[in-house]
Amino acid sequence: MRGIGQTARESGLTVSALRFYDGAGLLVPAHVDPRSGYRWYSDDQVLTARLIARLRRVGLPLADIGRVLEHRRDPSMVDEVLAAHLTRLEDGLADARRELLHARALLDQEKHVTTVRTTAAELAAALRAVRYAVGTDSELPMLTGVLLDADDSAARLAATDRYRLAVSTLSGAEVSGTVSALLPVALVDDVLAGIAEDGPVTLRLDGDDVGVELPGRTVTGRRLDHDFPDYRRVLRDSAAHRLDVDVAALREQLATSPTRTVPTGPDGAEETATVLTLGPVEMGVNREFLLEALEVGSGGQLVLELDGPIAPLALRDPARPDDVTMLMPIRLP
Repeated sequence: MRGIGQTARESGLTVSALRFYDGAGLLVPAHVDPRSGYRWYSDDQVLTARLIARLRRVGLPLADIGRVLEHRRDPSMVDEVLAAHLTRLEDGLADARRELLHARALLDQEKHVTTVRTTAAELAAALRAVRYAVGTDSELPMLTGVLLDADDSAARLAATDRYRLAVSTLSGAEVSGTVSALLPVALVDDVLAGIAEDGPVTLRLDGDDVGVELPGRTVTGRRLDHDFPDYRRVLRDSAAHRLDVDVAALREQLATSPTRTVPTGPDGAEETATVLTLGPVEMGVNREFLLEALEVGSGGQLVLELDGPIAPLALRDPARPDDVTMLMPIRLP
């Protein structure tokens, strides 16, 4: 048996930490002197204390540490808990990198001009692929524009109204600098209206000023002073199901699919969901939103990606494989 001081020295935990884990039920001393209250630990508990110390160093929550200790002789359960935590850490690191990238972009705006060079045809296609998803709620001004997210590797456009997210990549764009700028929808519409022929196009961002040099004219405006949501968190690299679908056939299915009226909140509000069967999954969708997404496609084929009835439905155009539209499902009763 070891006293609490010796256990602390041999495990790497502090005395106060050992008292805390005793109170939390994770490491209850083998013996407590009823008169002095002094804690004594067995040899096996020193190993447990070392394990707790290592798990806490990587930020594993107390509940998960408890699961590891409870199922320590079940490798599959332990692997599941540790793998889930590692995924959280990796996601957190990715989030931190994105935030630092955006912070660097804000710093760059104070001293650098960012340019994106592409073609009028490519810019028009990318803007049309996201324009329909721009939000109109004045109480959510961060959703009322189109995000230009550019760095040295790529330039993307994104728009969302919370119910759908559209992301389009400017294929072959040459980017100088880093920027994350929310373009007002009026500027986007002026650019689309001003594209009458193909040719080289330059988007130039100098602080809050935005200029789009089109063939024959230049459209100018100012960026919106709002932070667009982190759209990359919604995107996914894989899906449980991938379906190649014919757009005309999907339109016919939408026209004949049954509908259900479902509640949307505690105030009695309701919405109409179109019930679609896509491969092995039955899900509820907003028919008009899905039809709008089909309108922006460039061909007669689509790839649908879905994970289940309450996960977002992803639509990809094979002609623009880097583009994606995500539709939020309607939860069916």
